[in-house]
Amino acid sequence: MAKRYISDLKAGESVESQVFLIASKDLRTTTNGALYIHAVLKDRTGQIPSRMWQASEILYNNMPEGGFIELKGRAENYKGNMQFIIDAIRPVDEDKVDFADFLPATPHNIDKLWDRTLEILRSIKDKHVQLLIKQFVTDEALVAQFKRSPAAANMHHAYIGGLCEHTLNLMEIALLVIPRYPQVSLDLVLAGLFLHDIGKTEELRCETTFSYTDNGQLLGHLFIAASWVEQKCAAAEKETGEPFPEEIKTALQHIILSHHGTYEFGSPKIPATPEAVAIHHIDNLDAKLNTYVGLIESDRDKNSSWTNYNHLLGTKVFKTDILGVRPEPAK
Repeated sequence: MAKRYISDLKAGESVESQVFLIASKDLRTTTNGALYIHAVLKDRTGQIPSRMWQASEILYNNMPEGGFIELKGRAENYKGNMQFIIDAIRPVDEDKVDFADFLPATPHNIDKLWDRTLEILRSIKDKHVQLLIKQFVTDEALVAQFKRSPAAANMHHAYIGGLCEHTLNLMEIALLVIPRYPQVSLDLVLAGLFLHDIGKTEELRCETTFSYTDNGQLLGHLFIAASWVEQKCAAAEKETGEPFPEEIKTALQHIILSHHGTYEFGSPKIPATPEAVAIHHIDNLDAKLNTYVGLIESDRDKNSSWTNYNHLLGTKVFKTDILGVRPEPAK
């Protein structure tokens, strides 16, 4: 049977011999005491809640959370939303799975994104900032992970290559905006934008799904990136035999530690320099726009003018393309 992606499923459609990723699972009890399984199925096009009635602990244990199952069942509409009813399951070994079917990826050519990122970074004029950036972009293992990493485990740019795409978007915006404010250092802004989320290369794991590493859970990408700046400054000092300017190192570490903007959103510091506040707002703009557009493009109810309510945004998103500027979603 041809591969069916979650975004293709229609209410009433029966499915056989299809492989999905189990993003999460839960064994629950109905009002009459019977067991059923609630699980979230996932592939590169999205996710869908599912239920398996008349379940047992054996069936539940055979569903590998974070792993793959081959199943048969049917899609149905439940209170305006799609869900999947599972009739039968069989675990599938990872070596028989094409991971490209399950991890979403940027539609852009990642090598071209990276080349443009390097082109912009080469425009930095300050020799000390340029030397520090060199320590990062010549770290081959770090660059390989940077090109692969998502920018988040969910919400904005949550796909392979999302971190590089997001970072480049921010730098392109900065090239347009920051020259309007000659008192603001474009060199620090560009370097800060490149470094602000670089810790996510260690914070996030990209395997069968996007998840947090132990270091990501214990330290977080803000601390990781700030500590890397310390290490790379030491490497720059070793290369030149001269001390790295403390004020530049501190300015970039402050940008990293304050770019979430408020304590409420996990920022250990509030932006206290023009460059830091610029980076916070540029970052927030791109993240929010990517989230809104993504919700519109992935919404399954094509007849509704609104998406479902999003708890993180605190609103539904109005989908109507008033001036006809949005392209058709990619299949």
